[in-house]
Amino acid sequence: MNDGVISEVIGVVKAGKESRLYWGKGPNGEDLAIKIYLTTSAEFRRGMLPYIEGDPRFKRVKRDTHSLVYVWAQKEFKNLKLAYEAGVKVPKPIAVNKNVLVMEFIGEDGVSAPLLKEVEVKDPKSMYKKILENIKKLYRCGLVHSDLSEYNIMVFDDEVFLFDLSQAVPLEHPMAEEFLMRDLRNLVRFFRKLGLRLPEPESIFKEIVKE
Repeated sequence: MNDGVISEVIGVVKAGKESRLYWGKGPNGEDLAIKIYLTTSAEFRRGMLPYIEGDPRFKRVKRDTHSLVYVWAQKEFKNLKLAYEAGVKVPKPIAVNKNVLVMEFIGEDGVSAPLLKEVEVKDPKSMYKKILENIKKLYRCGLVHSDLSEYNIMVFDDEVFLFDLSQAVPLEHPMAEEFLMRDLRNLVRFFRKLGLRLPEPESIFKEIVKE
């Protein structure tokens, strides 16, 4: 990006098949997370289409690989912006250009905050409530995460941060309710393993949808 958003790219934080995450600095020395979406494999392309095709924001998307990667980056930026403005704990989105997404870095000195699955949860009840409240806020602003689990929740300064919102879909998506149920099943499964007695995911689902 040449518009003054990034002043320095320092190093790779995480490298995956679909994207790479870099630690960088902004013009005022602020920490940045720079996510670069890679040209997609056929398998990843097939995986992303269900989240795009039912999303009314992306009705006229070309199906070629480069277009899909750019849409995926735009989709995550728009989802993060909507969630952040609604008070959901997510990394603050800063800019997007083609296949590059720039957002707030959650962590310290280039080390990402640990995932929920990696931390010792000292107060499971409090942690569960924080995550559920963020799911509710996300729903109230018109989104379902669609891929939520202990693998894409970070814990930093006693707060939880949801990330990987590229799969998040609007409530109008034909599979939004199914995706929400899947998110809730993952949440309940994780915290039941920590000894919490929780309602069935179906009753939590009804509570969220009614609010």
